[in-house]
Amino acid sequence: MNEKLQIAFGLLGGLAIFIYGMNMMSECLQKAAGEKMKSILALLTKNPLLGVLAGAVTTAVLQSSSATTVMAIGFVSAGLMSLPQAISIIFGANIGTTMTAQIIAFKISDYIYIIIFIGFIIAFVTKSEKIKSIGQTIFAFGLLFLGIETMGDVMKPLASSQVFTDLIGKVAHIPILGVGVGTLMTLVVQSSSATIAVLQNFAAQPGADGMTSILGLAGAIPILLGDNIGTTITALLASIGQSKDAKRTAVAHCIFNISGCFLFIWFVKPFAALIQYISPKGPEIEVISRQIANAHTVFNITMTLIWVCLINVMVKIVMTLIPDGKSKEIDPARPLYLDEKIISQPTAALQLVAKEILHLSDMVKEAVKDTISIVKTEETSRMNALTEKGHQIKTLADRITEYLALLFSSGTMTEQQASQTASLMYVLSDVERIGTLSVEIAGCIQEKADHQYKYTEEAMDELQKSLKTLEKMFDDSIKALQNRDSVQVEKLIKRKDKIIDLDIKMRKAHIQRVNKGKCKSSMTAPFTNILHLIDRMGNSCVNLADVATNEISLEYFMVQH
Repeated sequence: MNEKLQIAFGLLGGLAIFIYGMNMMSECLQKAAGEKMKSILALLTKNPLLGVLAGAVTTAVLQSSSATTVMAIGFVSAGLMSLPQAISIIFGANIGTTMTAQIIAFKISDYIYIIIFIGFIIAFVTKSEKIKSIGQTIFAFGLLFLGIETMGDVMKPLASSQVFTDLIGKVAHIPILGVGVGTLMTLVVQSSSATIAVLQNFAAQPGADGMTSILGLAGAIPILLGDNIGTTITALLASIGQSKDAKRTAVAHCIFNISGCFLFIWFVKPFAALIQYISPKGPEIEVISRQIANAHTVFNITMTLIWVCLINVMVKIVMTLIPDGKSKEIDPARPLYLDEKIISQPTAALQLVAKEILHLSDMVKEAVKDTISIVKTEETSRMNALTEKGHQIKTLADRITEYLALLFSSGTMTEQQASQTASLMYVLSDVERIGTLSVEIAGCIQEKADHQYKYTEEAMDELQKSLKTLEKMFDDSIKALQNRDSVQVEKLIKRKDKIIDLDIKMRKAHIQRVNKGKCKSSMTAPFTNILHLIDRMGNSCVNLADVATNEISLEYFMVQH
């Protein structure tokens, strides 16, 4: 094979192995970390320093600043996080992403295959999901270094190419050109970790003297700065179609890295001297990989320290660049919180689902209130609006179900998370059913008006009492789901018994009225249908209480502010 093609394919193949290993490691680390991810996300408070810490730790666990950034954009778009909070998360993500470069700087080429083998054996032999995830993480860690080693091997012939060394010489002596190269590389690969790994590998190739780097630290730093700019494109792409705050978060990410580039580009040589001073000593080709990793870390920590003190200034800048426009009319059936871009982070995605189910329950509460009002006043003119609300409830519930199905099919969930997702689907089904049955009851009142049925005042009063009891039951069942309040569950069961007693009483009273000639016998079927619908609503409320008692609490998924 042509040597140039061999180099190109080797480089691309090594890069592919590296990216695959990094993505696999990210996914397996999430599964291994499991519910600890919620503890990290619980640090998301109004305190910018804790936000930075949360962003850094989350990125270190996920091994991807892009994943953390997309998650922050999803949260701010859903209204679960304020703009300053999301910006502080992104500052931390920039620090967390330097962990990958630090890991890569370790020279473990002699142990790559044993690491891969150990990871494979652990994942292959064990039956425990958590231990299997740990094994797969070790396996992916080995693949990551195998990709680096492959890239390093194919780069060696380039160091002796006069054409290539001349080209690198130009990049090394024209910082702005290096920034452009780094930006372009990351734009293409869509991973700053991958392009920095390529940079570390290439810089470790010896020059003509066999001792110094072909590129040098001063030549590598501008490319490193460009890599940081290039990675912001992921955040910008994630913000497309999102809220204005989400777009502002993405722009803040761009400003952070671009401002850092503009600041450091004037001090490349002094910065390089500082990094060389604080890094391990030795032949340049042996230590430059660590120097690049340290430069990456120092750059991001410095910019974070600068911007975290100026976070209010950053907020004003992005608010000026993306001002509030005229608010568009929101489609009630459109999910407020769901974001398909964070499906790969199930811990975060399940938080959004829980929040969306609470949003749906608010819509159902309004539908129940409207039904009670229609039963009380018998004003059927409001029926069309209630029917439309019923369609919106159905549509939103379908969209939540589709999102949960995507979560299932993503293959990123642990067994525990899959069980939680199934429980959420049960909750969703009962919440939707209560809304649908409520609209059906109002429809029966509409039918009563259309056919000029006449129920006695006593019958209508009893219907209202049952519906008001149901309204309170539903409210309590949602509260029970939010905080596992066992007292609320007990009250709920008692109210269900009260509805059953009312149901029996109403059926008997209706038969007595029919016998006395106060009600027509032809009204028995429609009246009994209403009672049946009320009974089914009560069952659904009790089902929600049972889930809250035995399986799940929506509060469990919430981000703690």
